[in-house]
Amino acid sequence: MLIAPSMLACDFRRIGEEAVRALNAGADWLHLDVMDGSFVDNISFGPDICAAIRQAVPAGAFLDAHLMIDAPEHYYPRFVKAGMDMITIHVEREGAVDLTATLAAIRQAGCKCGLAVNPATPVEKVLPYLEGVDMVLVMSVVPGFGGQSFMGEVLEKVRTLKAERSARGLSFLIQMDGGIGPVQAPECAEAGADCLVAGSSTFRAADMAAAIASMK
Repeated sequence: MLIAPSMLACDFRRIGEEAVRALNAGADWLHLDVMDGSFVDNISFGPDICAAIRQAVPAGAFLDAHLMIDAPEHYYPRFVKAGMDMITIHVEREGAVDLTATLAAIRQAGCKCGLAVNPATPVEKVLPYLEGVDMVLVMSVVPGFGGQSFMGEVLEKVRTLKAERSARGLSFLIQMDGGIGPVQAPECAEAGADCLVAGSSTFRAADMAAAIASMK
């Protein structure tokens, strides 16, 4: 199981040190939640902060940028330039954004690409894109704010994605994000998740290394 602490829950006064702390505590990836105040009702940070985190961490650290924004097709090059390894966009932008073209462009630019699905969105919306993604992110809270409670009903989406992956012979990862800690990790793993995003349960744990080890 990959564990990706969410930088949204860190101490922003020491964001570079916090990123290093998470990696030293056993994090596999760092998850960077980018919010524009429009697609979601909050504003977090943009490509300059992502670039600063890249500069702060050791070479080879895997940075996973989750773009909760209205215009990913316009902004993704800035996150490529900032040094992200994975860039995930939302299936809810379907219709307004050419998702197939944007995902392909992210890959062509040298990054892995992901597609996220919100709790209220049917998983069927994601299925036509599975051949063109490296990861599907299943949101287990309503995106936009940290500290929410885990929505267990989305585990059925994970099971569906796992079955589709097997049936089609694909290898995309399944990531879950929202309200996840040591209590929720086993059921996420049982459903088929490969990577868990964890914010409050890692950065705000009394012992971050122990929290990450417990989820693994």
